[in-house]
Amino acid sequence: MDKKINDKTDIMDEDLYEEIDDDELYELIQEERRKALEREKMRKHKSPKRPFPKWAFWLIAVTMTFSLFSTIPETFSIPAVEFLKKSAILSKDEDIQQYKQAVVVIESENNKGTGFAISSDGFILTNYHVIENKREMVVAFPDQGLFEAEIVTTYPSIDLALLKVEGEDLPYLTLSEESFARGDEIQFIGNPLRFYGIANEGHIIGTTKLKDWEEKVVMIKAPVYRGNSGSPVLNQDGEVIGIIFATLDDESHGKVGLFVPIQLFISGG
Repeated sequence: MDKKINDKTDIMDEDLYEEIDDDELYELIQEERRKALEREKMRKHKSPKRPFPKWAFWLIAVTMTFSLFSTIPETFSIPAVEFLKKSAILSKDEDIQQYKQAVVVIESENNKGTGFAISSDGFILTNYHVIENKREMVVAFPDQGLFEAEIVTTYPSIDLALLKVEGEDLPYLTLSEESFARGDEIQFIGNPLRFYGIANEGHIIGTTKLKDWEEKVVMIKAPVYRGNSGSPVLNQDGEVIGIIFATLDDESHGKVGLFVPIQLFISGG
């Protein structure tokens, strides 16, 4: 492969988009957080009889849990935090809360990615590049905690890998057997930048063919960032139709997310 994909969401020809400084984006978010807290403190000073909301101290706090953002105030205005505000709104939905339980953090050495359970007995699907050349991996469920993971099989040609943890009655997502089309609304959940359990949405643009890939992949217009690799893409029924693995700078649509259709995994890669 000689195209550039990100966090790949970092591999693969010059026409694929290399993400512009996610660390800088993260710092912008943190700076806005600090400014918002200062504004809240000023409001408290001016209106001492009005109780200061405790949640303001924890806005956009980077934690190792998935219980993020029940509210995010309008004091955050820069575009960099729009995906966090959208996640806060989506996360109020009971279905999204349920889907989040099956989305995991995959950590190995200094690498972090996203994955999701596809069975109650601990089979986990993620990107191959998330676990490539890794000896030891830890999978973290939101409520069930940490598990050591083993690689069951890999599909490098479509950037997928199947892992296994020892567990029972684990939350999981259902793989879709239905087709999808251009314009369909989608949702996805992952661990972008240094955040965890972020839900977001977008829509399907169409398919594209990458150099050195035999199979077509799907483009989505959606806020995909580094760390979203391995995020499940859900249809309106909450079923998985694909797995995010990269971003692309498309001539017609600008920056788009890319996902591998789940049918390629179901059919055996």
